[in-house]
Amino acid sequence: MGEEEEFANLPLPDQFQHKNWKARKGGYETATKEFRTAQPTDPIVREFILESGLWKAAVSDSNVAAQQEALGAYNAFLEASGTEGARKTRSNTVGGIVEKGLTGRPAAKTAAMESLLLLIELDKPDPIIEEILPYLSHKMPKLITAALSALTNIYHAYGCKTVEPKPVIKLLPKVFAHADKNVRAEAQNLTVELYRWLREAMKPLFWGELKEVQQKDLDKLFEPVKAEPQPKQERLLRSQQAAAEAAAATGDVGEDGEEGGEGEGEEDAGIDLEPEFEAVDVLAKVPKDFTDRLASSKWKDRKEALDELYAAVNVPAIQEGQFDDLIRGCAKSMKDANIAVVTVAANCVECIAKGLRKAFSRYKGTILSPMLERFKEKKASVTDAIAAACDAVFMSTSLSDIQPEVLEALKNKNPQIKEHSAKFLIRCLKATRDAPSLEQTKELSEAGKKLLTESVASLRDAGAEILGVLWKIMTDRNMLNHLDGLDDIRKNKIKEFSDAAEVKAKWKPKAAPPPKAAAAPAGRKPAPAPGSGLKGPSGLAKPGSGLKAPGVGTASPKRQGVVMDEAPPAVPKPAGLGGAGRGLAGRPLGKPAAAAAAPPSPSRTVSTSEENQPASHSQPTNSGLSSIERQELHDLRAEVDLLRNQTSDLRQDKMKLTSQLAELQVQNAQLIEDHTRDVLQIKAKETQLTRARSDAEAADERAGSLGREARQNLSRGQ
Repeated sequence: MGEEEEFANLPLPDQFQHKNWKARKGGYETATKEFRTAQPTDPIVREFILESGLWKAAVSDSNVAAQQEALGAYNAFLEASGTEGARKTRSNTVGGIVEKGLTGRPAAKTAAMESLLLLIELDKPDPIIEEILPYLSHKMPKLITAALSALTNIYHAYGCKTVEPKPVIKLLPKVFAHADKNVRAEAQNLTVELYRWLREAMKPLFWGELKEVQQKDLDKLFEPVKAEPQPKQERLLRSQQAAAEAAAATGDVGEDGEEGGEGEGEEDAGIDLEPEFEAVDVLAKVPKDFTDRLASSKWKDRKEALDELYAAVNVPAIQEGQFDDLIRGCAKSMKDANIAVVTVAANCVECIAKGLRKAFSRYKGTILSPMLERFKEKKASVTDAIAAACDAVFMSTSLSDIQPEVLEALKNKNPQIKEHSAKFLIRCLKATRDAPSLEQTKELSEAGKKLLTESVASLRDAGAEILGVLWKIMTDRNMLNHLDGLDDIRKNKIKEFSDAAEVKAKWKPKAAPPPKAAAAPAGRKPAPAPGSGLKGPSGLAKPGSGLKAPGVGTASPKRQGVVMDEAPPAVPKPAGLGGAGRGLAGRPLGKPAAAAAAPPSPSRTVSTSEENQPASHSQPTNSGLSSIERQELHDLRAEVDLLRNQTSDLRQDKMKLTSQLAELQVQNAQLIEDHTRDVLQIKAKETQLTRARSDAEAADERAGSLGREARQNLSRGQ
């Protein structure tokens, strides 16, 4: 007993470093009690922040009983010290937590896992993940298993939107190839947890490196997950907690009842699963005579040229450059009579679009329309290749970019072109992360409703699906008016497609800016505006003394009662928007008059006798808007809305004209190339004709010579 009292009299840092495990254990227990009631500025907390190296030996204590207490003390320290304590100590503690804590007794494992989760919660996850990942390559299988289990718990608590998943996914094939069955089993658990958040989008990063039997096993484990709803983050970072509290305080709550208005369908909107590859300069690998060979009259020569182009551009990432000639060549090949040439050209476009990504958008006007036109081909292998190329083009652009070409294709007389273009539009709507504008929604809805009247069943189904997916994105508020006039059978069909659709975008109304209220001076009530509250004999307010607009000239949004406008001064009625007088036409839009926004003057108080004075004796002020000004404001707003609509129409017309211009330029280039080829062919035919004539003349001369010889021989014989 005396020995324990002697240990307890030592300073805590000395107890942490004592050779006797009982002294260390007692120090950890004492520290836990101290930290549970400590504040970040207390001396004990500051001391252990400054001497952060003490925690390195503590969390990996050689005595299992002492280590368990050390982990508890460390968690209490993190709660007390906050973000600063996590940042100063994590580089010293994560290794020991993984090596000793996660492989220790059950209670120690629980405390160690809580330590990792706390370190992430207090700051950010990246440094902790970076410390854990090297253990996936450790020689000891139990450490690999422990690290995998920790990662599974981390992603389960914080999700893949908060914790970057790509570095972990890239290492999955390595742990799946491990000889230890426990490692492989824990790797499966981690993969299933990642699949809960990412679904099929994660497969391209690692799936091809797994064995076929492993893929089948994982697919079986994925099946039950597919039926589950999108998971939600169970544990928030301190920064996220602060943002949620701020959102709750300002009333910024979404339609689904969550702060910030985050919808379930947008949980993965911020997850970037795009693989990182080094860009390749493919233009140097393209054959120099590609354009000449593509103009060959033999289809095999054209296909060989495109095959060589495909071999050059079939890389994950492509350096930016001048691809105009290549894209024009592929666009021309879309009209080729040989379907093998068309298929390879589509494959080339797909590779270039995927390799250039957003940089490909400038070539969209050259290639998209020719590809949509070639959907008239009935062979599935050709249309599948073109569809994949169209999808790649969309991924490099946006819904608004491809919309003019698609809507034009939906007007085509060929049902094949209509059907495949509609399917392409449906895929774009499901994949887009930006909801269409109201103007776009109107145009797409009209196109979908027109397809509903087609005689071909597949086109009617495509039209219903377009409207259904739009309905899922734009909600009842923006779609029900477009569905008016449709019969119940069609509406039910559209509703079925809407319920079954999985989309990534969700329309949200733009939040209106909060009203600006002029604050009243502290301790003083603002004087009511002259003329406010004036009543006639009937007890009703006199004309011209209406309610003020919110936030204009009011002292505070929390004031009770009704604030009235002053009686307007006598002014001549303005003639139209440009009329003279004290109206809004002379003021810049969006900038209220300075007097209207100014708070009431604290130097003047209005007595009861002043309030009861007739309106003619009150001094006119500029603290509010009169009814005439309100009418002018209403007219101006109506005119602004009209101008916006006209601007939108002009923008759409410009986009269509630009698209048509690009098509005409392509057609012009093709006509020039066709003309050049025809001229060359004519010259070749003329050369062949000249040679044939020469050969005919030589044959005639030979025939004459032989005839003469024959006659001479006959004459001699006689």
